[in-house]
Amino acid sequence: MAVNPYESDELLQQYLVFHYASAEEQFPYDFGGSDALDFPKRCALEGPDPEKLPKGARALDLGCAVGRSSFELARHCSSVIGIDYSQAFIDAANRMQVDGSHPATRLDEGSATTQLNVQVDATIDRSRVSFEQGDAQFIREDIGQFDVVVACNLICRLPEPMRLLQRLPDLLKPGGQLFMTTPFTWLEEYTPSDNWLGDGAQDSFAGLRQALEPEFSLDVRWDMPFLIREHARKFQYSIAQASRWWRS
Repeated sequence: MAVNPYESDELLQQYLVFHYASAEEQFPYDFGGSDALDFPKRCALEGPDPEKLPKGARALDLGCAVGRSSFELARHCSSVIGIDYSQAFIDAANRMQVDGSHPATRLDEGSATTQLNVQVDATIDRSRVSFEQGDAQFIREDIGQFDVVVACNLICRLPEPMRLLQRLPDLLKPGGQLFMTTPFTWLEEYTPSDNWLGDGAQDSFAGLRQALEPEFSLDVRWDMPFLIREHARKFQYSIAQASRWWRS
């Protein structure tokens, strides 16, 4: 991909709002949509089973964007590494880690905007979290192993998703948890059709399952809606396929 759209300021501001803005700041309506708010937080707190994490658990958040899920994982994990391909997203996540807040511009209508100051929950120990720019298809070899790996809405944005799926067994300790979400929005601009899971002969989740088994066993799968605000009267409402897996 010649130009990475996730380096644009437009998407950076959109994702800061998506991750950190309050429900009222994102969706100030009393109908529809509210069930899909706080998706990054829900991924961290509803995805992995916190009761089955060992003391001092180590977590890896792949495709962390601007970092909300990484911070939320720190509620249950002693160490969290968030990795994203976008340097702009990682710069913003690092600022959140240092300052606990970040300015965000919310688009309202036309050129009208609202300036927000989004924040990390003060009850979270930000020192447990670190961020780095990286490619989920080529994770550095010395990163070690983890008790939990989270990869939310990432698979269908990789040129070669199988590279990540084949690396996952090395990243997770035996008995570790893998939590993934994806809307399976396959687009040629991100993933050549030859690399789409299922390859047109089966559904994408079946392709994902085939890639993960037998190193991973499926625990549970469910649907998770998420809502991304574009402006005051336009929102992206999508339904991700969520699944939790155990490393054999």
